[in-house]
This record gives sequence, C-alpha cells and structure tokens, in this order.
Amino acid sequence: MNLYEVEIGHVRRERLDRSFTHRGYVWLVDLDALPTLPVWLRPFARFQARDHLGSPERSIRNNVDAWLATQGVDLGGGRVLMLANARLLGHVFNPLSLYWCHNASGALECVIAEVHNTYGQRHAYLLRPDDAGRARVAKDFYVSPFLELSGEYVMRVPEPDDELSVTIALRQGGRTPFSATMKGRRRPATPRELLRLLVRRPLMTYRVSGLIRRHGIALWARRVPIVPRSGR
Repeated sequence: MNLYEVEIGHVRRERLDRSFTHRGYVWLVDLDALPTLPVWLRPFARFQARDHLGSPERSIRNNVDAWLATQGVDLGGGRVLMLANARLLGHVFNPLSLYWCHNASGALECVIAEVHNTYGQRHAYLLRPDDAGRARVAKDFYVSPFLELSGEYVMRVPEPDDELSVTIALRQGGRTPFSATMKGRRRPATPRELLRLLVRRPLMTYRVSGLIRRHGIALWARRVPIVPRSGR
C-alpha cells in the first residue's frame, strides 16, 4: 500500500471559464491486502465495500471480480490495485476511484474507472488503456448538473509508481468543456506519515465534498444553466 500527496485541478470551459486546484492525499491499496492500521488510526482510514461498486455484503475485491465478469473479464486471481480516498471519521466521497486490474501472469488486463456523483449514485467504466495509459470511453452517467450527458471521456491513467499522474478530459462536439488532473508523489504508508497528512490536510474527505458543492453553487450563482437529471 502507498499514500500519494497530490494536487488536483479542475478546469471548466463551458459557458463560463472557471478553474480551481486543491491539495490532498489518496491511497493506493492492494484489494487482497487492505491496510491494517493501529487501532487509534483506524477511524481515519477505513476501506469498506459500501463505499464502492457492488454489494456491501461482499468484499471490495469480490465485487470487482463480479463486475468484471459481467464485462467478460476473468483475472484468474490476478492483483487489483485501487486508488481512492479512505473513509475518514465516518465520511468518504470519491469523485473518481481507479482500479488497475492484472491477470494471473501479472500483466495489466484493464482499468476500472468508478465515478460517483453528489446524488449518491455511482457508475463504473471499463477501460482498455494503451501502453501510455490512454483510453477513451463514452460518457453515459450524470455527474455535473451543468454538463450534458453526451460525448466521451479521454483519459490517461498509467499505473502509479513513484509518481501519480491521471488526466481526464470530457470531449463534446469537438470541444473540451471539462478536464481534471491529479498529480502527486508516493509517500510511505506508515502511521507516522498518515498522521503527518492528517495534520497537514485535516478532514480531507469532508473538504473534497465541500469544494465540489462550493464550485456548483458558484456556477449556479453565475446563472449557468442546469441540465435536468434523468434516471442515470
């Protein structure tokens, strides 16, 4: 397992130019060996199936395998690494979780991009990245109330090592109305390092939720039209 101290950027170019960045940290964990932290740190970093795709009655790993089976993918027990926020003091929000899925020989088979919106919904996309980590997938899940449910995501999701670099751009009609980046460096996932990050970036998951809502309120206040939400 590893921690990454990151800078996350959002850029909007639809009807209104607006951007913001914030700093935080994310976890990269092996779903077959989730972190075992000292008792006093566990409230600050929990990984629970209810926060991710599938049934809360099964493990995250079992849910990943079950979802991949619906896509015709069998990893044969290969390793799955998940990049995500951990539940912190009872709260977690993951705008995007990524799963690097390896086959039994250790080669990367696919990547799952799991998107959450602020309406409590989530949706998983199956990605088949090229050697540079680039992939495209049609957008078919309602995320922002200010963006149409159309177009495609152009992503760059290379598997993290010492550096983490993820880029997502939404393409609609030859335009890029929205893009996001996450860049950071690996840190040791020790109790001491986690404590340092908890002090430096307090209540991080609450802050993520708050920043997204503040951004939405700012767009609404600037009279950016709202796209009605359907069932997705």
